[in-house]
Amino acid sequence: MADYLVKSLAYDGQLRAYAIDATDTVAYAQRAHDTWSAASAALGRSIVGTVLLASASLSGDDEMTVKIQGNGPVGGIVISGNAKGTVKGYLQHPHVHLALNEKNKIDVKGAVGTEGFLAVTKDMGLKEPFTGQVPLVSGELGEDFTYYLAKSEQIPSAVGLSVFVKDDNTIGSAGGFMIQVMPGATDEVLDHLEQRLTEIPMVSQMMQDGMTPEEMLFEILGKENVQVLDTLPVKFECDCSKERFATALASIPAHQLDEMIEQDHGAEAVCHFCNKKYQFTEDDLKEIKATAQA
Repeated sequence: MADYLVKSLAYDGQLRAYAIDATDTVAYAQRAHDTWSAASAALGRSIVGTVLLASASLSGDDEMTVKIQGNGPVGGIVISGNAKGTVKGYLQHPHVHLALNEKNKIDVKGAVGTEGFLAVTKDMGLKEPFTGQVPLVSGELGEDFTYYLAKSEQIPSAVGLSVFVKDDNTIGSAGGFMIQVMPGATDEVLDHLEQRLTEIPMVSQMMQDGMTPEEMLFEILGKENVQVLDTLPVKFECDCSKERFATALASIPAHQLDEMIEQDHGAEAVCHFCNKKYQFTEDDLKEIKATAQA
């Protein structure tokens, strides 16, 4: 089944709840960047968190970029997403494998680090994009997205993110949930939510058990309390192209283009987001230079 996200309300609109199966999306990212286990989990959780956040706060052609910079070995993580469920992303150091943590799980905190920041930039068609930034509080990323929502957007929330990586580094499952408290929510509802969050299985376990995003929400909140509003297809998709890179090359100084032509006899451009490579011949570069100087 193709990846998708579910949007819902719970307890007569007192909570907004989202859940996602992003297994194929994260698997695509893993293959594109050849990530090892700890890096796969960090990149995958970042992707899942970004799609959840984008689906809750964007509309139309709005776009969002999430940057996570910790002091761990994976380095910086950059994810770009939109309101349509499309996402792309990368991290600086994909070949990171660490020993399992004390819970016998992949050490995402060790990979990301606990010192640094999480920044969210929203381009909503205004003159200037809006950016909110918070310090990392965990490095596990679910807690960090939760902290961002509480501090930067003043929305009390609970975010659960999970990526199950197989022994051969491929992705077994990837998904998560996000529950946001709406103004006027009663103490009774909040107490029940808090209790359920301590009782539910881990997201990875629910997904390994075959639960759909709807069923994860039913498990957390009770089927009788959930009103499903919409579903959204989710996929990894990059909008890079040779034409875009040609435009970028046209903006560099002429003497640098001359060096590429005379010394390198061509150039190769690599997209950070999807690792796709584009080749430019000497003739391509001469044409780009001529166009830039016209």
